[in-house]
Amino acid sequence: MEQIEPVEPAARPLWNPYLAGALLGLVLLGSFLVMGFGLGASGATNRLAIGAAYCVAPAAVEKNSYFSQYAGLGKKVLDDWLVFEVLGVLLGGFLAAYSGGRLKLAVQKGPRIARGQRLLLAVLGGVMMGIAARLARGCASGQALTGGAALSLGSWIFMMMFFAGSYAFAPILKKQWR
Repeated sequence: MEQIEPVEPAARPLWNPYLAGALLGLVLLGSFLVMGFGLGASGATNRLAIGAAYCVAPAAVEKNSYFSQYAGLGKKVLDDWLVFEVLGVLLGGFLAAYSGGRLKLAVQKGPRIARGQRLLLAVLGGVMMGIAARLARGCASGQALTGGAALSLGSWIFMMMFFAGSYAFAPILKKQWR
């Protein structure tokens, strides 16, 4: 007997990528004008992670010269506008998914990869990106958007290498999705 799949309501179409890019550029310009800084996410993630570590092991954080810059006596983890920028991005993403009819709890994966393996690879990739962002002194959004807008040579080199690496690994990873 053949099973019939339930039909989900159609999701609204995605934004035009050129319009979204132009609006992102205006947000970046507004960020420079209002805050005096560009956009980025790794600084906020770094602060939140150090704040969580301080809650668990305050003595270890205070002894570490790097960590103690962000957490300790008299220092507030939330004392950086990037933390609120990232929280706003999360809220905005949630609202956009909800309003577009795309809000659901699911693990997107291809047929050749198990759910657990997909989650493990996602976590490992996220950890590697986080470490790389701290080593590069900025995440992909900070390097590409903010550094690129400021015409930083290092940021433009980063962007070219980021895209080159993505194109190099795409054929290898594409097998997992088909």
